[in-house]
Amino acid sequence: MKWRYKALGTLLGAGLVLCASQAFAESVLKVKPSGDVKIMDPTIASDSIARNFGYMIYDTLFAVDDQLNIKPEMVETWTTSTDGKLWTFKLRDGLKFSDGGAVTSDDVIASMKRWSQNDAMGQMLNAHGAVWAALDAKTFMLTLNQPWGFVLDTLGKPGAPVPFILPAKVIASTPAGQAVSDQTGSGPFIFKKDEWLPGSRLVFFKNPTYVPRSEAASGLAGGKVAKFDRVEWLILPDQQTAIDAVKKGELDIDEDIPTDLIPVASRSKDVVISHQDEIGVAQQIRLNSIQPPFNNPKIRQAAFYATVPQDYIEAMASGDDSLAKVCRSFYVCSSPYYTETGFPAFNLETAKKLLKEGGYDGTPVVILDASENAQIHPASLIAEQQLTAVGFKVDVQALDWATVVSRRASTEPVSKGGWSIFISGPGGLDMMLPINHLGLRSNCDKAWFGWPCDADIEKMRMAFGDTSDQAERKKLAEAIQLRAVETMPYIPLAVAYQVRLARANLAGILRAPAPVYWNISRN
Repeated sequence: MKWRYKALGTLLGAGLVLCASQAFAESVLKVKPSGDVKIMDPTIASDSIARNFGYMIYDTLFAVDDQLNIKPEMVETWTTSTDGKLWTFKLRDGLKFSDGGAVTSDDVIASMKRWSQNDAMGQMLNAHGAVWAALDAKTFMLTLNQPWGFVLDTLGKPGAPVPFILPAKVIASTPAGQAVSDQTGSGPFIFKKDEWLPGSRLVFFKNPTYVPRSEAASGLAGGKVAKFDRVEWLILPDQQTAIDAVKKGELDIDEDIPTDLIPVASRSKDVVISHQDEIGVAQQIRLNSIQPPFNNPKIRQAAFYATVPQDYIEAMASGDDSLAKVCRSFYVCSSPYYTETGFPAFNLETAKKLLKEGGYDGTPVVILDASENAQIHPASLIAEQQLTAVGFKVDVQALDWATVVSRRASTEPVSKGGWSIFISGPGGLDMMLPINHLGLRSNCDKAWFGWPCDADIEKMRMAFGDTSDQAERKKLAEAIQLRAVETMPYIPLAVAYQVRLARANLAGILRAPAPVYWNISRN
């Protein structure tokens, strides 16, 4: 019988015995996140854990609500010229950083300039001639040399890296390309660095200087009211231990439980099982396009033809399409541009033929396996089996997710600590449109890890953003897919839905593209 999730509604809950008790009475929410945080700078990091960390302590100019509509967050008012080239924004009153300093236009401009160098949509904004200027402490202006219809979508982009606002002084003291070491933010919580136990615990306190919007919280938008004094993220590698802790009331929420443990987890009336959202994550095999053997497109294609997505569905979700499903496309199933045009099917003989034509010489394929992750670990083992079956020599290296995040940034050969494959599930919102598509972006060293490089895809992605004609956009989306089948920047596996386990005695958990911990109270 297939498991069907309950409607999320408004649930969570309880307290934990898994770490030291507090010396004073305060309300505490205890969470097992889906992984550890390795890079504490979500404006340059592209992994979902860094993004989730960012939503705790930073804020954004705009945000998406539960219907994915763009809403103002730090911005109070804005205007645009009739030609779409001049945008003026005014910050709302009361915005402060956690060190007490006011958020100013200079902070916004420094943040936008830095973030836009690392993000696909930010790069496209820059390609349209983006120039930022402060008019006063709370008012700033964006000027373009040609209009672009995705300005607000860019400033409210929910996926990693997120355009969070950081203090200009922190950015100025950080060398280009490096993660900030100062986590001063203006969001609803403050990161307590003095209580951070790497690999074990991250602690956040309610930000007393934060002034939420007056609107009700919705998705990532609206009033971010922190109702707990303290939120603890506890890094617990053993899934069964975490599930038992939630059932006993020692842990409030487990963000991502393995599908094979759902029946066990659901046997308690004190817990609720739910999906984080209805878009899911785009599980994929990411190929290193700059190092052998996958610097050869024929060998990348061989890996594609060797892949049987349904095997991954069985491994990650026991074949349950409410937990994961195959999308025969480079676009997630819920994308308005989803197309199966030109998308090939598994063919073992074709894979072997391409491997031979590509001159594969036995170079080891190193798979970075996040062994504690409920979806990535089984997928890594399936990849090993399928690639080995067509003639690849495969080396699966068991790591934790934080180490994978660190190591995948290496451009070194596998013999010097590099990699060939990692499996990841970026948020589906980042895999819907060509302009912000994390996987299809092929602008060489500015692309996502794996660094695919193809001028044709980049030209079509730019054209997509420059046209407002829907029929033309769909044609371009299909053309990009046809080209991607040739260049093979990555291998789509499935859209999977993160399943979380929570105590049933809390109200206010939000359905959102990222797990957030404002708006929650204990019943």
